[in-house]
Amino acid sequence: MVKVKEIKDGATLNITVNKNFYMMCKSLSFYLFQQIGEKQNEDYLKDIMSKSYADLDDLQKSFYTIALLLAEIEAQAKDSNQYEEKEILQPNDEGFIEPTQD
Repeated sequence: MVKVKEIKDGATLNITVNKNFYMMCKSLSFYLFQQIGEKQNEDYLKDIMSKSYADLDDLQKSFYTIALLLAEIEAQAKDSNQYEEKEILQPNDEGFIEPTQD
């Protein structure tokens, strides 16, 4: 037998999230999205929203979970007026500068 830690049934927690953690979550969601795109078709992605959580595979469950976490972070940020929208230039946009690593 092994002991594991988890929150109690019915527990609801409030956590503090800073921008670094939020950006790490966004990075993870993008990575998972890339994994889905490389391995599966469009229907595979649509299944995430139409199937029950129990019927999803591990990759779908992971993407769904991080998407819910990001949505909640963004909803709380918006409710507390700590949310902003930015426009980001794409490679074909006028004025786009290719990012570099320093």
